[in-house]
Amino acid sequence: MKVKKYVTINLVVICKVYYQNDTDYPIFQMSNKKSVNTPCPIARTVKFLGDAWALLILRDAHAGMTRFEEFRKSLGIAPTILTRRLITLTNEGLLEKRLYSERPPREEYVLTQAGQDFLPALFMIGAWGTQYRGTGKLTRFLDAETGVEIKPVAIDEITGAKIGTRALRATEV
Repeated sequence: MKVKKYVTINLVVICKVYYQNDTDYPIFQMSNKKSVNTPCPIARTVKFLGDAWALLILRDAHAGMTRFEEFRKSLGIAPTILTRRLITLTNEGLLEKRLYSERPPREEYVLTQAGQDFLPALFMIGAWGTQYRGTGKLTRFLDAETGVEIKPVAIDEITGAKIGTRALRATEV
């Protein structure tokens, strides 16, 4: 595939578009090697966190799970995959390993500040899932003090506007 041309999406964001041939729909691609260096914070985050297991591990960590076996049982995940995801989440600063037993040596995984700060993003993903994939039985999240279901919404801190209700423009800084 060759870069055929650059296009503007919503008159704002410019990205590379690849075509198999002139009749194909465009294919938007991101190189794994370049995504870490990209100025786009979404691409940088998805590079290590764009996997369902990583998100579910963070969900479980927010629910109070800290030990390897707790994550494994909750998720039904193969130990090798869980080990890789825990290493990635630890290396990326969302989890921290702490020794909880010296004999035998055992470690637990505790949320860092960055991991704790990811909770609103998890709730936004969950809200989207409830709205667009919400058939059947669903887990509901309640405020522990009031007992009322949590309904997350993304608000721009500066303008106070709900994200998605105003035109956006991307720029590198």
